[in-house]
Amino acid sequence: MAREGLTGSRIRERRSVAGLRQADLARSLGISASYLNLIEHNRRRIGGKLLLDIARVLGVEPSMLTEGAEAALIATLREAATQANLPQAEAERADELAGRFPGWAEVLAAGHRRIASLERTVETLSDRLTHDPHLATSVHELLTTAAAIRSTAAILAEDPDLTPEWRDRFHTNIDQDSRRLADSSKALVEYLDTGQGVEDAGASPQDELEAFLSEHDFCFEAVESGVSTPEALVADAPALRSNAARHMARGILQRVADDAAQAPRAAVRRAVKELGIDPVALARQLAIPVPMVLRRLAGLPELDVGLVVCDRAGSLLFRKPAAGFVIPRFGSACALWPLFAALSQPGQVMRAPIVQLGRGRAAFDCIAVAEAVGRPGYNTAPLVQASMLVLPDAAADRANVLEVGASCAVCPREPCPGRREPSILTGGL
Repeated sequence: MAREGLTGSRIRERRSVAGLRQADLARSLGISASYLNLIEHNRRRIGGKLLLDIARVLGVEPSMLTEGAEAALIATLREAATQANLPQAEAERADELAGRFPGWAEVLAAGHRRIASLERTVETLSDRLTHDPHLATSVHELLTTAAAIRSTAAILAEDPDLTPEWRDRFHTNIDQDSRRLADSSKALVEYLDTGQGVEDAGASPQDELEAFLSEHDFCFEAVESGVSTPEALVADAPALRSNAARHMARGILQRVADDAAQAPRAAVRRAVKELGIDPVALARQLAIPVPMVLRRLAGLPELDVGLVVCDRAGSLLFRKPAAGFVIPRFGSACALWPLFAALSQPGQVMRAPIVQLGRGRAAFDCIAVAEAVGRPGYNTAPLVQASMLVLPDAAADRANVLEVGASCAVCPREPCPGRREPSILTGGL
């Protein structure tokens, strides 16, 4: 039912909240109770003076009766219904729920938003605890130092025949190890407390790079047009604090400049307008390789598409997120992504509809292709990189859809041939 057709439901709800009987409200408006009953059951349209009179008696703004709940509330309810795999007919009744029971609708929407926020936090913290190199190194150092102290203390406690000279040496070792343990513990606490939150963009060189790319919306027209150079842009980027992040940024910007030289942004936009987002057709039209087409499409902000690039080892080199598509910040991604299947067949363009499991069933259309990079040589295996374009797709229930996750740790799919570790969503931490 359309939102504007629910005015009667909202009138009935507001009347109930005000403690008025239908007959009492009808009498104060100068209309029959039967006519008000038809209005409240959305069988009669209402407007003009009668709507203003009803709003005055109920003590609300007329817009509260005609517009009802905010569009964001209804959108959240529909999202919750979709992620709960409710039938489409039920999802379309979100307007009615928000109109008739605005309080309960807000409770459901707030709960859905809270659950989504907590799941994002769990995903990030799980990835970070498992794969954050600084955290892993710090924990390893703490455990090693604690083991050394325990070993030395055991010798002192269990060997009464130690000479004073050796006993002094062991006491010195315990003192030094204890100081190192205290310093390591303090450094770890500072690392966790001083801005290294779940959304911090400076936790690693990869995160610094992604912060830099996001700041520019993955669009570098100054580099493409020659107004600026990769070196100059990197030198002026405060987000790039580490040498590793600057090195990766220079490589990406240089590739942007090289791609733009062969496929200028204006030419790509004209081709997309004529052919749509069809990488194979665009590659033929522009006379460039398909992987370059994927990169050029990802550089057009108006398309709102995602791009993921990995190397032959499966490491994610580049992440441009698409709305709703979860890409792990640390560690390995789902082995079932078409991105990795493309690695085994360089040059073959693979297209697959996918549904990413996790907080819901977000649907996407993925196009992946792998290419050899670097210079060829005799008796040398080519270095291969794969690229995957991620497009939103509303057809989540169509046939032959591939169910994938973001990473094993937060994927509820059981059983799965590509699972490497238990999921915290099904097996706990």
